[in-house]
Amino acid sequence: MSTGYVLAVIGGSGLYEIDGLTHIEAIAVDTPFGPPSDVVVRGRWGTTTLLFLPRHGRGHRFAPHEIPFRANICACKMLGATHLVSISAVGSMKDSIVPGDFVVVDQFIDLTKQRACTFFEGGLVGHVSLADPVCDQLSLALASAAERVGARVHRSGTYVCIEGPQFSTRAESLLYRSWGVSVIGMTAMPEARLAREAELPFALLALATDYDCWHETEGNVSVAAVLEMMKKNVAAARSTVAELAHALPDPAGSRATGSLAGGLMTAPGVAASTSLPRLKWLVGKYSAP
Repeated sequence: MSTGYVLAVIGGSGLYEIDGLTHIEAIAVDTPFGPPSDVVVRGRWGTTTLLFLPRHGRGHRFAPHEIPFRANICACKMLGATHLVSISAVGSMKDSIVPGDFVVVDQFIDLTKQRACTFFEGGLVGHVSLADPVCDQLSLALASAAERVGARVHRSGTYVCIEGPQFSTRAESLLYRSWGVSVIGMTAMPEARLAREAELPFALLALATDYDCWHETEGNVSVAAVLEMMKKNVAAARSTVAELAHALPDPAGSRATGSLAGGLMTAPGVAASTSLPRLKWLVGKYSAP
């Protein structure tokens, strides 16, 4: 484990309130996909640079389907991120995952319908493998960091991502449970997809807040219940980020690194002149297609 990395964290607006964070500044970023959800808060934690981006914007202005996912991932990459951690509230789909538990997700089922899910469009085609959508090394480091701060951690799990902003119907919740998923949420996709295209080692820390609406003896999910549990979880999430910042794995060993190598499909000289400048931050290190 070495230091000097740049850890980007996408999650709630209070995550950057880490005791000892220094050189704090707010950075407005403009990307080829428009502005991200909010300004990025950058700070130093030891020898690691931390970037914090509130996914829904300060004051929670963006519904899940309105989040500028491409701009968010692009902004992190443009600011030099070497690792990306997503932190989000989820519903538990298993009795064994109790509200308050943390789940380090390793697989996803994407049921979203209307979100831009790739950087590649407009005359430039690229394909990446998403069979294993998270970085094993970063996920292991994240789980260990959460355990060190006293959280109850599940080291793997499948996240089913629904469109929202409504919660599930009971029939839907029971169906997803029959698939064996671990948690349900509205924001993991296309974050995980875009992180892989951006060649960013990615891990997701899911904070269980409720039992969705499948549980026979628990109340149905409500905003009030989610917010109350999030208040209890946020301190542990901040401490987890601080612990992780001291134990980041070398990104050279991640399956995300170099994931675009060989994946650019458009023939040389064929790519639209408008798409290449828009994606220079992403494909500039490779030979021009």
